[in-house]
Amino acid sequence: MAEETRKAATPEAQPSATTTEEVVVAEEKPAVIEKETPAPVPEPEPVAPEKPAVVEDAVAVVEGVVEEEKPKEETTGEVKITQSVSFKEETNVVGELPEAQKKALDDLKQLIQEALDKLEFTTPPPPPAAAAKEEDKPAETEKVEAKEAEKTEAPSTSEEPKTEEEPKATEAETEASTPPPPPPAVEEKVEVKEEKVEEKVEVKEEEKKAEPSAAAETVVVAATEVEKVAAVDEDGAKTVEAIEETIVSVSAPATEEAAPAAEPEASPAEGEPKKEEEATPDVPPPPPEEVFIWGIPLLGDERSDVILLKFLRARDFKVKDAFTMIKNTVKWRKEFGIDALLEEELGTELEKVVFTHGADKEGHPVCYNAYGAFQDKELYQNCFADEEKRAKFLKWRIQFLEKSIRKLDFSPSGICTIVQVSDLKNSPGPAKTGLRQATNQALSLLQDNYPEFVAKNVFINVPWWYLTFNKMISPFLTQRTKSKFVFAGPSKSAETLFKYIAPEEVPVQYGGLSRDGEFTVADCVTDVTIKPTSKHTVEFPVSEACILAWELRVLGWDVSYEAEFMPSAEDGYTVIVSKTRKVTSTDEPVISDTFKIGEPGKVVLTIHNQTSKKKKLLYRSKTKPISE
Repeated sequence: MAEETRKAATPEAQPSATTTEEVVVAEEKPAVIEKETPAPVPEPEPVAPEKPAVVEDAVAVVEGVVEEEKPKEETTGEVKITQSVSFKEETNVVGELPEAQKKALDDLKQLIQEALDKLEFTTPPPPPAAAAKEEDKPAETEKVEAKEAEKTEAPSTSEEPKTEEEPKATEAETEASTPPPPPPAVEEKVEVKEEKVEEKVEVKEEEKKAEPSAAAETVVVAATEVEKVAAVDEDGAKTVEAIEETIVSVSAPATEEAAPAAEPEASPAEGEPKKEEEATPDVPPPPPEEVFIWGIPLLGDERSDVILLKFLRARDFKVKDAFTMIKNTVKWRKEFGIDALLEEELGTELEKVVFTHGADKEGHPVCYNAYGAFQDKELYQNCFADEEKRAKFLKWRIQFLEKSIRKLDFSPSGICTIVQVSDLKNSPGPAKTGLRQATNQALSLLQDNYPEFVAKNVFINVPWWYLTFNKMISPFLTQRTKSKFVFAGPSKSAETLFKYIAPEEVPVQYGGLSRDGEFTVADCVTDVTIKPTSKHTVEFPVSEACILAWELRVLGWDVSYEAEFMPSAEDGYTVIVSKTRKVTSTDEPVISDTFKIGEPGKVVLTIHNQTSKKKKLLYRSKTKPISE
């Protein structure tokens, strides 16, 4: 019966709440949007330098997970985004996407597959030995190219001696085994001739493949050079013999056209690398690598499409930009050590600053950011005193976000975004440089590596100075981003939250009834508006003996409250459960009470609003058997 009465009261209360609700939500007007759209297009250069300075001051109190595009991309994407007062999430079901978005998703998947096949995401560095060989190969290639360039630059000087010395080729071959007595002081010439012969041999090796008949000329030219060197002393003669052996090994495969397999033996120094190259085709190529983000593979899973759509939407469905963003994110996650970060113990002192509590009316997890906690000087110094402490704070914030994301449902129809509530009450403000620097670093990392994770960002207890900063940065934000922002002053914060989050899900410190105790989020809350200078009664009918429990709160209080039990029997006596008393804003925010009922009747709560302002009343009740 108590539940029926509460349900019956709800329809009456709901219209009044709707008609009298005055939630201040500062959002951009269409006139402002029309001005900011064309402004950056004709003169992008003057705007770009000013933007970072303004954002640095303004984001000092806005940490949150924001998925804005980069400045230049915001300007281009602003025209394409549908301008609306309130942001509405798009579908993640591929079959429901427009054709253009389907094509963009398919193109992105193809680029990712190609990158995975080529191991472009996480290719390990080569071992030292392989790296040394790789470094030697370009050096050898450069030497060969340099020698070829010298050969082509002076063709006349290298070809004229060939025609003159061709008749002496046979004599050189017969006399090579018995060199004549060497003349004095010609050792330097021997070294010069050796280099010259080696250069010609290397050049001729490449020419043999295209012109087999030229191999014979190689032997002739080489033999002619040997003949000129034959007039050297005995020490020089040994070098000549070595050169002749090299020439013979080069020319032998050239004369035998049917043995191309012997060509790699042209140079003993280069023989081993070539054998390795021939063996590589026999080794099967490595399998495509697997890359995971937030525990989900980039491809091959229905949840993968949801991840890819986040990056596409963050880049206005520009495939190449989204692909670049994904590669940068994978690289950053590896460098930052995200997997190891999840296992680190970073302390619990910030759990009251950033915490997740409940869900909104659509099922999104709600993350609260209480910046007023940084008024504690000790906490502020521990987080932002120097670069090392700011880095630790950043790691804690990223770790907290990663753990929150792992709890999301990335199925196509699941909830994969978060509602951010930023409480600016007693916020240190932009004058605190340490907080501003840490916030800017966090904002940069979040917008580059965590795209499209915010469904709505609600700012409550907003001071006057923040609205000024918001007007300054508003022209630099896309309509998509601004449509996710909701602002409320101190007097309207709770009512603004109730538009998106049920009162039973809102923590007590923010005007709701969610707290540890007898009631849970399963016990729904009824909210009504009490008119100025009026009374409002709430009845909980009971048909049998039981224990009735209830709790209620009036936002801002400053009202009178009393409770009594009225039995159904005509000759019954009214029992005063709670005497009439004045409840102020300094008292306990929530009144909780119980009453043991032995006969049918009803408990009546009376709230008297004697002020000239309307009041928001929240209440709920439940019954349990007396045996408990």
